[in-house]
Amino acid sequence: MRHAIAGLLVFGFACAFGQATGRLTFEVASVRPAPVPAGGGVYFGPARGGPGTPDPGQITWSYASMKAMLLTAYDAKNYQINGPAWLDTERYDVIAKVPAGATMEQVRVMWQNLLAERFGLTVHHEPKEFQVEELVIGKGGPKLKETSWDAAAPLPPGPPQIKNGDVLSPGVVSTIFPGASPHAHTVAKAQPIWQLAVMLSNQLGRPVLDKTGLTGKYDFTLDYAFNLGGLQLPPPPPGAAGDSASDPGPDLAAAVQQQLGLGLVAGRAKLDVVVIDKAEKVLTEN
Repeated sequence: MRHAIAGLLVFGFACAFGQATGRLTFEVASVRPAPVPAGGGVYFGPARGGPGTPDPGQITWSYASMKAMLLTAYDAKNYQINGPAWLDTERYDVIAKVPAGATMEQVRVMWQNLLAERFGLTVHHEPKEFQVEELVIGKGGPKLKETSWDAAAPLPPGPPQIKNGDVLSPGVVSTIFPGASPHAHTVAKAQPIWQLAVMLSNQLGRPVLDKTGLTGKYDFTLDYAFNLGGLQLPPPPPGAAGDSASDPGPDLAAAVQQQLGLGLVAGRAKLDVVVIDKAEKVLTEN
C-alpha cells in the first residue's frame, strides 16, 4: 500500500532579520488553533493573498505552524530558526486584513508585531557558521521547464491537488513511499529555485544556498531515495499490502544532477539565526 504525505514547501527566504519595529499592524487579524487535516496529509501552507498576489488586501493561512509564521515574519529559512520543538507541530488558522498599499517588507513587520501580541514572542539574532551545500548549474545545463502557470490566476483554497501526475496549482507535493526501500516522488509547479533549495535543505538536514542565478519559475519532477530520518508515517489500513518496490532510485544529490541538471557543492558559510527567547503555545485572545 502506498502512503502519501503531501506538503507544500513554502519555506525559504532571504537572510535578513530584525526585531519587531514600529507599530505596523494588520487592520484586523484572527489567529486560532487548528488541527492537522485528517487523512494522513500534512499541509505546510502557504499563506494566500497579500502584497504581490491577486488578493493584496487579505492574507488567509490554514494550518500554519508557528515555525512557518516565524519564517515569514523574519524573512528566514528553516535552519535559521532556533526554538522549541512545538514550533513545528502546533497549527493555527490565520486571517489578516492588510492595509491598502502595504509593501511586503511592511507586512513582515506586521507579522512580527502580531506574533509578539498573540504569542508573547521575543527573539534575538546571532551569527552561526554552517556546513552548507551550494546549488549550482550542472555541466550540461539545467533541465528545468519554464512554467505555463498564469501568475495573475487566483489560487484555489487548501493544499495543492494532483491530477494525472500534475499539480493543479503552484506548489510542491511530495509523495513518500515507505517500506524496505523508502523513496519519494516530488511534483512542483511554478516554483522559483529558492524553493527547490528549501526542499533540498529540509531533506539533507543542512542549508542549501541557491547559487544558480536562475530567476524564473519552473515545473519539475524529482524521484529519489528518501531518508525517513525518524519520520512517522500513517499506518496502513487493516489488511493492506506493504510497498514492494525494491529499487529506491538515486540519492537526492544524484537525482538533482540527473533529473534537473543542477549540482550540489559542499562548503561553509556564516548565516544569521533567529533565536526564540520566549513564545507561548497558547494564544492571547483575538
